[in-house]
Amino acid sequence: IIKIFNNMANTKSAKKRIDINKRNRLRNKYYKTSVRTLIKLLFKNLELYKISKNLEDKKKVHEILSLVYSMMDKGTKKSIFHKNMAARKKSKLVSYLKKV
Repeated sequence: IIKIFNNMANTKSAKKRIDINKRNRLRNKYYKTSVRTLIKLLFKNLELYKISKNLEDKKKVHEILSLVYSMMDKGTKKSIFHKNMAARKKSKLVSYLKKV
């Protein structure tokens, strides 16, 4: 005999927790993927700036860097990122920028 377990919540509070977890998972996913995408964009523009040494490219790199900082700080405030992890990543990104 095979028992099939249904993982549906039985109590009202458990149902609420499922909804809250779903909401939080989507919010966390949004911040994490946005930061990852912005970092990729930053590196792409950084490579472009290395080649061109154009002032407009440098400005664009700084704008993207500020967007990354903003998203990471907001995510840290909402406990999506640990504060030390965010600080470490921001420091690493600035070090890449200073090498150019």
